[in-house]
Amino acid sequence: MKDIVVYEKDKDIGRITLNKPEQRNSLDLETLKTIIDVFNESAENNDVCVIYTANGKDFTVGANLKYGYQLLNDVTRLSEAIEFLNAFQDITRAIINHPGVIIVGYHGWVIGGGFEHTICCDLKIAANDTKFMLPELNMGLFFGNLVTKLLPRMVGECRAREILYLGKEITAEDAYKMGLINEVCKPQGLKRVLNRYANSIIQKDHIGLRWTKTLLNENRDRDNESVLEKELMGMITTGQSEEVRRRIEMFVKK
Repeated sequence: MKDIVVYEKDKDIGRITLNKPEQRNSLDLETLKTIIDVFNESAENNDVCVIYTANGKDFTVGANLKYGYQLLNDVTRLSEAIEFLNAFQDITRAIINHPGVIIVGYHGWVIGGGFEHTICCDLKIAANDTKFMLPELNMGLFFGNLVTKLLPRMVGECRAREILYLGKEITAEDAYKMGLINEVCKPQGLKRVLNRYANSIIQKDHIGLRWTKTLLNENRDRDNESVLEKELMGMITTGQSEEVRRRIEMFVKK
């Protein structure tokens, strides 16, 4: 049986790939739990950077609605339904708590929970054939994965309300213009662009990268004084590493 999510380690870079192309990488409980497991495995392996992609025509069409419908119509599976919803939230926890920089590479359709569970990724690259949609309210569903918190900070309050209320299709170019993603490229160049980002990241000081990700996540709700104190701790910690001394020495000698 093939892996529904593939994890590979390439030195400092981890590669996580959704691998259900015949099902358009739809997300059921088994798939979600596997995604969580591989992100946790990647964290334990100290991957400095992770490239998150998918095989097939689409990145993911989101939750498997046929599976979800079965859960809704079977009272004996209530605990499984709750576990299914919790699993989406646990992916966000796994990505945020991962010490490495997570880069997601989109293509094709990215719908609902398929987009939501990646919104907390550090960097987002999309092929120009990518189409995003958050149709939850159209289906009578609701949002998860910190979308109601992170999306307004990414695109602004006005634009976030439009995206969530209307559930319209968003092209890759429009997503880039509004700040949803970092770069748009041709589909055939997506792998190359992702590798370029990853190779650039792993050249940075690894301790500094961890501190940067941690404080970016934690400082969203801190007051200024708390942020200043945390940044001071980060500067002291990174400044004590031999790697920093080596890099500064190289710079000074130049």
